[in-house]
Amino acid sequence: MSDEGRSRVRAAEPRREASPMTRAELREHLVRTRIAGDVATSRENNLDHYRSLANRDPHYMFGLTVDGAWSYRDVLELMAKSAGVVADPLHREGQDTIDPDRTIEAVEKMGDAIAGVLGRENPRILIATGHPTGLLTVHLALARMLRARGATLMSPAEGWSYWGSGFGRRRKVRYLDDVAMLDDKGAFVHTHDPAPMRAMIAELGADRPDLVIADHGWAGAAGEAGILTVGFADSNDPALFVGEAEGKIAVTVPLDDNVLPRYYEPLTHHLVERVARAL
Repeated sequence: MSDEGRSRVRAAEPRREASPMTRAELREHLVRTRIAGDVATSRENNLDHYRSLANRDPHYMFGLTVDGAWSYRDVLELMAKSAGVVADPLHREGQDTIDPDRTIEAVEKMGDAIAGVLGRENPRILIATGHPTGLLTVHLALARMLRARGATLMSPAEGWSYWGSGFGRRRKVRYLDDVAMLDDKGAFVHTHDPAPMRAMIAELGADRPDLVIADHGWAGAAGEAGILTVGFADSNDPALFVGEAEGKIAVTVPLDDNVLPRYYEPLTHHLVERVARAL
């Protein structure tokens, strides 16, 4: 058969699900793809963001307020404990890390939290992401699983728009397969902004979701509003880890949030399987 013919056959074949990985295999995959282990985010970038949060820069707060002092050293100590970055404050340049075991443990904790909500009668869940070029694939898979399990996926404030800082035109909330994102003239965009989630919560009023699955300001604003929230965060995004430490975020999964989307498939599979086993 010609190469062209083989290509047509492969295109016609149904997509086979990847075989589940063992925990050790998943750990190796996370390190190899740099979802965890030696990640692409530099030490300098991490430390800069930790200082910014310690200074209460709104861009790095993700819509959260904090009760503790949270000095720069406090934030670094928390990130070493929760995400596995290098704990040594004298390590100021070069490579930084995320502990793959912490990633897997947090994903399993997230799965248990999602299963706890799915076990309720008529669960209502809201999903959103500020990382359409990376984590969107994880959120879409979760949305499919949740619908199949009978959850109602909420879509408040669709089309709500606003002028935000750093751009010269209105952006609006748009949903793709029940996952909320920020739209800029037809393109889904990266955002830390908590304003869209605040608008969604305001429109819902008392009719709030039982759970929010999100990242960045989408997660921070939901946690600040007192909604049960689980989320994903990179090593340079300490706000959700601080929110978890203060009880406003139920689970924060440490990972590089913008590797190739297909690299997240084994981790997503592990999360979905954890939910299924916990039900």
